[in-house]
Amino acid sequence: MLLQTHIPFQKETHNPIGYDSNIMLLGSCFSEHMGHKLAYYKFSVFQNPFGILFHPKAIENILLKAINQEKYDARDVFFQNERWHCFEAHSELSHSDKETVLNNLNAAITATHIQLQKATHVIITLGTAWTYRHIETDTIVANCHKVPQKKFLKELLSSSEVSASIENSITLLKSINPAITILLTVSPVRHLKDGFMENQRSKAHLLAGIHELVETRHQIHYFPSYELMMDELRDYRFYTTDMIHPNAVAVNYIWEKFQYTWISSQSEPVMEEVASIQRGLAHKAFNPASKQHQEFLLKLQLKIEQLQQEFPHINF
Repeated sequence: MLLQTHIPFQKETHNPIGYDSNIMLLGSCFSEHMGHKLAYYKFSVFQNPFGILFHPKAIENILLKAINQEKYDARDVFFQNERWHCFEAHSELSHSDKETVLNNLNAAITATHIQLQKATHVIITLGTAWTYRHIETDTIVANCHKVPQKKFLKELLSSSEVSASIENSITLLKSINPAITILLTVSPVRHLKDGFMENQRSKAHLLAGIHELVETRHQIHYFPSYELMMDELRDYRFYTTDMIHPNAVAVNYIWEKFQYTWISSQSEPVMEEVASIQRGLAHKAFNPASKQHQEFLLKLQLKIEQLQQEFPHINF
């Protein structure tokens, strides 16, 4: 008896992710889940240098600035609730010291520019098509930083605006790195603060905009994170207690589909070895000073050194 509908997947054979890949992840909080999985298995990962970015305009803006190596100055930050912020970055880059914020922003610009040049894959996860336009500056922001809502206009990007913004991002990526593989996905996180119907409209606009551009011949792909959550995992037991975010079971399920599709077959034995080492490092010894535990640590270190001989960039 079949109790689920299943999305068909095929193994990517043209340019799969391996231990020689450099992976950049940009976008919503779900990209953090996939990034953490890749990092756990010790792939080369560069993730959300400007923090979580929810909509395509925010990602387009950051890519433009990074590729042009534009520097931030005092005009780009503001003081709110005893901290300095930038409308183009997540609050994790905010700080009580103005110079620290500017230094962090400019360090992120430099690091992103460098990583874009050597990235083999960029994974962009879009969370919403809703945006907030700062009335005073007439600019769409990446994060409102709890500035009063009356200072913004809430706007929904049309599917054509979503498509145009993603196309701009693709053009920017290809201009600095023509061989890069671009993987687009829609976050399964439900943005219910916007409203139930508004969330569905938003996701629909993202999906319609993305699929105008997917073209495997040009290394622009789509991975169905959203569809996996909505169709294969359509049950509240796969959500956290807020009933909005996918829980660990759902994240692992989607990761397994991603691994099957995008991780090279040659990398899977290495992943198993890395996972074995990770479990060893996480092991809590009952008696750390015992001879048995010391022998265990010695064997673990030997496994690490043997792996690093083949993959020097792997660091535990």
